[in-house]
Amino acid sequence: MSVFVWTFIYGKKEVIGLSAFAPIGNQRINTLDTVRGFALLGIVLVNILPLLSVQTPAPGSVDAWLFQFFNFAVESRFFVIFSFLFGVGFHLFVSRAKEKGANSTALFIRRLISLLAFGFVHKMFHPGEALFIYAIFGFMLMPFYRLRAKTNLAIGLILSILVCATGVKPFLVLPLFILGLSVGQFGVFQDIPRFLPAIKKVQGIAFALTLLGLYAQYQFLPSDPFMSAQTIVVDDISEQQLLELTYYTIALTSTGFVMSAFYTTTLIRLLEHRSVQKALAPLTSYGRMALTNYVGQTVLILAGGYLFGWYGTLSYWQSTLICLGIYALQMACSMLWLSVFRMGPLEWVWRVCTYMRVTPLLRDSKERGRA
Repeated sequence: MSVFVWTFIYGKKEVIGLSAFAPIGNQRINTLDTVRGFALLGIVLVNILPLLSVQTPAPGSVDAWLFQFFNFAVESRFFVIFSFLFGVGFHLFVSRAKEKGANSTALFIRRLISLLAFGFVHKMFHPGEALFIYAIFGFMLMPFYRLRAKTNLAIGLILSILVCATGVKPFLVLPLFILGLSVGQFGVFQDIPRFLPAIKKVQGIAFALTLLGLYAQYQFLPSDPFMSAQTIVVDDISEQQLLELTYYTIALTSTGFVMSAFYTTTLIRLLEHRSVQKALAPLTSYGRMALTNYVGQTVLILAGGYLFGWYGTLSYWQSTLICLGIYALQMACSMLWLSVFRMGPLEWVWRVCTYMRVTPLLRDSKERGRA
């Protein structure tokens, strides 16, 4: 995302009239939902591995190829997109609350407390889950809303570079939130056609940096390529192995950061075509129920592991097939659910906890006709 930020700071020709975007009220931004759904696709591919203790691949096997594919195309990529979109969503939520004359601070605090509760429960079953840490960093994000968009861009960029230099991925959450907030302040997703020149430039820069990053990631591959897939106790590995893993983690995190910008800008450009919008309609519904589907992924994985004895027995290609099944099931269920209801079940609970009042979940006849 850093190149995206850099272009907005210095590419002034592409961002004329940044503060002049029109408010969108309660209108959903389909592009945001589609990108969020896209992020969920990659997240489950990574999360299923520790949840079911997927077996370490044998060298030269199909699983070994999949392991490397995940490392070079999935790991540390989709988490970045998901976190970035949280920042965008924060800006939209607070801005809409202010437009209605509501106490946006109180509402967002209740929203974060509710998310913290979701995360606390979810963490009992999925220790690597993101909701709990999102809620914590969400409280830290609140003061940044008062800053100017360019200031947030600069802060987010600097913090992101510093964190990437350490390779500590969880610390990227706050910088990504700030970057998403700044993009929300600029109004990029509210008026994508006006920002297409900047988006095209970012896509090109991100692609070039991605190629460099992938080369660096390949060069820093540990002598034992599967070492990072195992639970590592520092005392059990040599100093050389620890150094190799450190350098590789920095390359992995940094490459994931810029590659996520390439993924996002490419998808945004594709979504400017109506044929792509129609083809990806299931993905849009998937992202519209992101909270429900994110938690639902864990439920389906753990239920399958318990019912079918998958824990510790699956290979990488088998876990990938299970993820494909989860995609199909959740997308179909999301489309069916949203044809009858206004939002996902967990989204509705989250909304009730935020506003402290029960709002209608069922669509009326006119809404069902438009769905």
